[in-house]
Amino acid sequence: MDSVVEMVEALESTSRGFAGVVPELARALGACSTPGCRAVLGHPPTVPAAPPTLSREQWLLFTQLLHHDTAAPERGAVLAPDGSTVTLGPLLAGIEVGLRRALGWAVPTLEPPVDALYAVTITEALGTSFLLARDSGGHRPVLGPAGCWDDVNDPQNYTLLGPPSPIPDAVANAAMDGVLLGAQLAQAPVPLADLLRGYYGTGNGTEKGRPPSSYRRRDFGALVAPEKLEEEVAAMLRVLQVLPPTRELLEDVEPEEVVAIAHQAARDFTEVYVACPAIVPRCMWGARPYRGTPKPLTLPLGSVYIHHTFIPSAPCRTFTACARAMRAMQRFHQDTRGWDDIGYSFVVGSDGYLYQGRGWHWVGAHTKGYNTKGYGVSYVGDFSTTLPDRDAIALVRDNLLPCAVRTGRLHPNYTLRGHRQMGHTSCPGNSLFHEIETWHGFK
Repeated sequence: MDSVVEMVEALESTSRGFAGVVPELARALGACSTPGCRAVLGHPPTVPAAPPTLSREQWLLFTQLLHHDTAAPERGAVLAPDGSTVTLGPLLAGIEVGLRRALGWAVPTLEPPVDALYAVTITEALGTSFLLARDSGGHRPVLGPAGCWDDVNDPQNYTLLGPPSPIPDAVANAAMDGVLLGAQLAQAPVPLADLLRGYYGTGNGTEKGRPPSSYRRRDFGALVAPEKLEEEVAAMLRVLQVLPPTRELLEDVEPEEVVAIAHQAARDFTEVYVACPAIVPRCMWGARPYRGTPKPLTLPLGSVYIHHTFIPSAPCRTFTACARAMRAMQRFHQDTRGWDDIGYSFVVGSDGYLYQGRGWHWVGAHTKGYNTKGYGVSYVGDFSTTLPDRDAIALVRDNLLPCAVRTGRLHPNYTLRGHRQMGHTSCPGNSLFHEIETWHGFK
């Protein structure tokens, strides 16, 4: 993302700081090539000559990032300082809608009417994804997966962790960011480089704390209710029914099916990307391989055990610091304690993210005698006398645990306990233990 901001700043310098030049250039290069996006924003401009403010290498990178490939929607992805990955197409399309609205844009007449901001970012992709899944008999993925970079310090190649859907995580992140930043720009236009730098925290080494992008799920959920998302997906599908490129795809879809597809699409997207927390996969924090053969858990589990790491003793508030803490814990667990892997199922950073340890499906080494019965969830830090940040508390209490129940990984009548209740230890610290005494399921 730092590289993208540098290119955006260089492009804006040729237009006296006008932010609209970059989204229009993105459309010329193929970022808004789908039928619905073109119906809203119009046909793309002609591809210009390479701008003199960009080097040959920068121009080549920019054109590659903006080229849309329906077979690989995750292409055009960039790594943000908070450890999340976003594709530029939906992001810049949402930004263009926001800028146009700030200038008094006359919204294109479509029937039925659609909200342009949602149409160019999420609703066309979401409706199409669930429509294609319907036609495949449910054998086609509709959302996800996540992916990993070859090197988070010098990211070059991004690889998905499973079969792709039209909305892999990088597209979902970009769509939510496009909605949020588009809505912000509609109220107060600013140079795009400044907007991106402030939102993603670029240029500060990510060591100054959480950037706004790490709150995207919370902020998107606050802005876009599931009912609104469902309404806009249904409207977009009806528009696609009359557009020549997509008319045949939807010719046999009855009105009640449109409603059903939109309902499921909005419900599932909200569940996966708003109600459930983001989990940083092992390959993103630099995990070593598991030693030996992991043992599978039998789901749903009936218990959750809360820990604190004690060492590291300070909470981690950036992706860089949390990934470093994860690697240190794994080295200690494997090399000093002789375990097969990091012991915890999940680790909670104060950067807004959960970090995958053993994960949902494999027996951990967190609570002796009870590892097959529950998940071990550990907060990074020593919470003997202080509490984790409020956001970190809510991430587990209000997001992870309800999500685990809804997805069938945790029994609805689960029991929650502190590590000290299961063995001779002060873990998870007095302050955190008194906090979890107030949580649902504590016994």
